[in-house]
Amino acid sequence: MSVSNITVFMPSVLTLIGIPGLETVQCWIGIPFCVMYLIAIIGNFLLLIIIRSERSLHGPMYIFLGMLGVTDIVLGTSIVPKMLGIFWFHVPEIYFDSCLLQMGLIHTFQGIESGILLAMAVDRYVAICYPLRHSAIFTHRLVTQIGALVTLRAALLVAPSLVLIKCRFQFYHTTIISHCYCEHMAIVKLAAENVRANKIYGLFVAFIVAGFDLTFITLSYAQIFFTVFRLPQKEARLKAFNTCIAHICVFLQLYLLAFFSFFTHRFGAHVPPYIHILFSSLYLLVPPFLNPLVYGAKTKQIRIHVVKMLYS
Repeated sequence: MSVSNITVFMPSVLTLIGIPGLETVQCWIGIPFCVMYLIAIIGNFLLLIIIRSERSLHGPMYIFLGMLGVTDIVLGTSIVPKMLGIFWFHVPEIYFDSCLLQMGLIHTFQGIESGILLAMAVDRYVAICYPLRHSAIFTHRLVTQIGALVTLRAALLVAPSLVLIKCRFQFYHTTIISHCYCEHMAIVKLAAENVRANKIYGLFVAFIVAGFDLTFITLSYAQIFFTVFRLPQKEARLKAFNTCIAHICVFLQLYLLAFFSFFTHRFGAHVPPYIHILFSSLYLLVPPFLNPLVYGAKTKQIRIHVVKMLYS
C-alpha cells in the first residue's frame, strides 16, 4: 500500500471518540454502564470472599468460579473507567502504549474467560458422568495447572498481535479511533500500511480460542445431557441438570454476544457503527455483571452463604 498520503508518523497519543452517532447521549449511556460495572465489582468480590472464607467451597467448581470472578473484575476495570472518562468528563485522549496495554488486557482476559468456561464444562462433565472418579481426577494441583495453562495460552496468543502493531506500523491515516475502548481491529484500521497480516492473525486467534473452546464446551454439555436423561429417577435428573444450568446460562450469553460483535465488525458493512460498538461494549460488560448474579441465584451453596453473610 502506498504511504504517499501519510499524515501521522508513529503517534504518541490517540483519541477515542466514544460511540459515533450517539455523542449527544453518551452521558446517559454511561449511567447503566457504570451501574453494571459497580454491580460486577461488588458481586464478584463478594463471591471471592465467600469462596475463600468457606472451606466447603474449596472444590474445583468453586475455584474455577473464583478464577472467573478475578477475570471479570480485571476485564471490567480495563475498560469502564476510561469509557466513563470519555462519556462524562470528555477526556478522549489516551497514550498509544496505554491503548496497546488496554487492548492486550481486554483480549487476554477474554481468552482466559473462555478457557475457564471450558474448564468448568469439563469439570461438570466428569462430576456427572464419572462421579466416583471426580475427586481423584480434579485435584487441587490439576486445577492450578489448568488455571496457569489457560492464562499462558491467552497471553501467548495475544502478545504477537501487540508486536505486529508496535513493530510493523509506523504511518497512520489518523489518530482518531471510532470506538470507546482500544480494540484490535479498531487500532489496525488506523494504519496506512498493509494490514493483511494483522487481520489474518486476528481471525486465527479468534477461531483458535472460540472454535476450540466452543467445540469442547458443546461436546461436554451434550454428553452431560445424554447421561442425565438416562438416569432412572426424575429427582436425580433434575438435581444433575440444576448443577449445570448456571454454567449454560453464562456460556450462552457470552458466546452469543461474542459472535454478534465479531461478525458485525468484520462483515456487517450495513450495520450502523453505534450498534456494533454498543454490542461490543455489552459483550465485555454483561458477563462480569451477570456471572455473580447467575451463580449466586442458581448455586444453592453460594446462595446460602450469601444469606448467612448478610444476616451476620
